[in-house]
Amino acid sequence: MIHLKSDVLSKNIGKDTNIWQFCVILPEAIIGSNCNICACVFIENRVSIGNNVTIKNGVQLWDGVTIEDNVFIGPNATFTNELVPRSKAYDDDNLMSTLVKTGATIGANATILPGITIGEYALVGAGSVVTSNIPPYALYFGNPASHQGYITSNGILLNLQKKDKNGVVHQLK
Repeated sequence: MIHLKSDVLSKNIGKDTNIWQFCVILPEAIIGSNCNICACVFIENRVSIGNNVTIKNGVQLWDGVTIEDNVFIGPNATFTNELVPRSKAYDDDNLMSTLVKTGATIGANATILPGITIGEYALVGAGSVVTSNIPPYALYFGNPASHQGYITSNGILLNLQKKDKNGVVHQLK
């Protein structure tokens, strides 16, 4: 379903993907199957989105952003693709790629600097500013975001010793 009040120029959209009102999706963007692109999302040309991805309201994905399968991106999360942007200075050589790997979660209002990789099933807390790569299964939050614990692929939060709230140690992967 593509809402009538969206401007979807891409033909590269998978089956059963929903795109809600006031979205803009440029012609070269690739979006997988069974995704939910909520209202007021902007997706630039050189963006690739996998299957089963949820992108909440107010997110912008700029050239160079790759989102793998089963990723959740919270409302108003912000991605950047250039470390030193300048008005009216368009140089593709300055653009940096960002990769969000399978199963990762990015909380509301998080800011992701360019050139970052967020590992499989990692969780970025709401409002965090991500300035460095995040390993798989890691829990990061703060400004700048730092390693605060771990998370299982099933969403169980663990401390830095990989123990859950009951003291049980978990193996990751």
